[in-house]
Amino acid sequence: MPNDLASRLEPIVAEAVKAAGFDLDSFEVQQAGRRQLVKVVVDGDEGVGLDEVASVSRAVSAVLDENEHVLASAYTLEVTSPGLDRPLTQRRHWRRAKFRLVKVTPAEGAPFVGRVGHAGEKSARVLVDGEVRDVVYASVAKAVIEIEFKQPPAEDLKLLETDASALNAATTEPKEEPK
Repeated sequence: MPNDLASRLEPIVAEAVKAAGFDLDSFEVQQAGRRQLVKVVVDGDEGVGLDEVASVSRAVSAVLDENEHVLASAYTLEVTSPGLDRPLTQRRHWRRAKFRLVKVTPAEGAPFVGRVGHAGEKSARVLVDGEVRDVVYASVAKAVIEIEFKQPPAEDLKLLETDASALNAATTEPKEEPK
């Protein structure tokens, strides 16, 4: 029942979260005694602060109350942002991790640590041991952000910026018209 309930409520909640200016990262409904526990994880390009979590919580609560016939019982709402240990599973996760250090475990091959640069449609550019390489999302078994306690090296950031500029120039140059 909770999975069926979640599938009916998720589009409603996703719309409220989007209207508040955020992305629905995950949604879950669990039975908790006589109540339903509704867990909503939201994310945004600039992260999500406590004030934004409170605002999204009010918006989601309002749409759940409007759709109380779907819930058919009391509920507890839990709205949060993803933790640092959330795996990078979607392009937007990689985009939001720009300049962060990540540990990548490929589906094949040895794990490696690199700094995220440009996140394209099918792959991200990652600086690994001074070399920028493409990491195809589909080839990644797991990727998580590594916690750093100091600023990233300026040379690494400059290399990734230069690489992104070169990528942008290559994809936006006008092509010559055939004669």
